[in-house]
Amino acid sequence: MCSAKETVISEKDIGMDLNGKESAMVDVIASFISHTSIRLPDDVIAKLEEMRASETEERALQIYDLMFENMRLAQELKRPTCQDTGVLQFFVRCGSNFPYMGSLEEVLKASVLKATKDTPLRYNVVETFSEYNTGNNTGSGVPFIMWEILPGRDDCEIYTYMAGGGCSLPGQSTVLMPSEGYPAAVKFVMDRITTYGLNACPPLLVGVGIGATSETAALNAKHAVLRPIGSHNENERAAELEKMLEESINAVGFGPQGMGGKRSVMGVNVVNTARHPATLAVAVTVGCWSHRRGRLVFDKDLNYRSLTHSKFDGGAL
Repeated sequence: MCSAKETVISEKDIGMDLNGKESAMVDVIASFISHTSIRLPDDVIAKLEEMRASETEERALQIYDLMFENMRLAQELKRPTCQDTGVLQFFVRCGSNFPYMGSLEEVLKASVLKATKDTPLRYNVVETFSEYNTGNNTGSGVPFIMWEILPGRDDCEIYTYMAGGGCSLPGQSTVLMPSEGYPAAVKFVMDRITTYGLNACPPLLVGVGIGATSETAALNAKHAVLRPIGSHNENERAAELEKMLEESINAVGFGPQGMGGKRSVMGVNVVNTARHPATLAVAVTVGCWSHRRGRLVFDKDLNYRSLTHSKFDGGAL
């Protein structure tokens, strides 16, 4: 158990055992975290531009203009696009032969500490029950790291995601009776979005997960919001569900920041895995208009490139 004066992760201990290459990797990832907090992904910017161009409501147009002015000032002043920079999450797809896999967890923690100081990022990590802010954006189980091992590969893909408080509020998972069918899953998603979607600063990117248990559905939903905007599920029926949900949520008329408008979502992404015949688990999560997620790829020599942010320069360490 942690006392109120105890820091879960000691800053002085993190990174002490890293070699020169690994420390350089920390610098790159920390810089990427900072970059993604300040500049939105290319596909998010393009989608917001598209939505702004198709809007006709005067108030919605004014809000879009404010969003783009916000993005301009964030880059000019080198400040995050939103003050709530969330709790750092990493989704790692790492080759089994990637030479730095053994130290990668420490690298990611050290990167969070460095980015928190350098950007700076707001301190958002509070230890539950002890109820104190750790002051460095790390804590028990934070940053959250989800691993996927890729047999035989020697590269590593790191997905970064900043989950702010507002866009976490609509998140929920449940397990339905299979007899209720997919219409019940649609009702569940619509109920959550129409109840809590306004808190998440629309236009939203909605992630829907379907799977065997509430846990797998929730992870699928999280993977869904990491997918590129405009991508579609390979399953034809799932792709139809994405389109139907997008049209249905847009029809509600939230508009940007919930002030009314033609479109309320940047898209709806569905990720599904197999399920038990006696259950139908479904989950929903959302990304806000300031959807700060990034994808960084390292090869075995630690050359890197970003697949989400073209303004982030790649090269060799």
